[in-house]
Amino acid sequence: MKDTILAITGRPGLYRLVSRGRGNLIIESLDETKKRSAVGQRDRVTSLNDVTMYTDDEDVTLMQVFKNLYDALEGKIADINPKKASESELIGYMEKALPNYDRERVHFSDMRKLVQWYNILVSEGKIDFVETEEAEASEGE
Repeated sequence: MKDTILAITGRPGLYRLVSRGRGNLIIESLDETKKRSAVGQRDRVTSLNDVTMYTDDEDVTLMQVFKNLYDALEGKIADINPKKASESELIGYMEKALPNYDRERVHFSDMRKLVQWYNILVSEGKIDFVETEEAEASEGE
């Protein structure tokens, strides 16, 4: 799952990789519209698997942060609107997901995206954030 979920600079929301074409990718939005489109080589496409968040120690993968938030919220969607949430509400969710996040390098815009993307993934049933072996390895540390 995590290799096929994409964020695209300049486009809101998340996308699922459907197919690869010559010099482009066919994507489908992860919302109720399921709209398909193509992105070219000039678009900045990032797999969520490649994203990490800054901590006071080692960086943590975004998928692990989603898993932590999922566990803290008992599998429910976050009950705040990330676009309208106050800074204190965002900090509260960030502390649930990653208590030792780097308070200087993780910005409120990052926290907003985290909650927004988390809600999209959970509402679409994309909750296999961390593979079983990865989860066991991180618990054993």
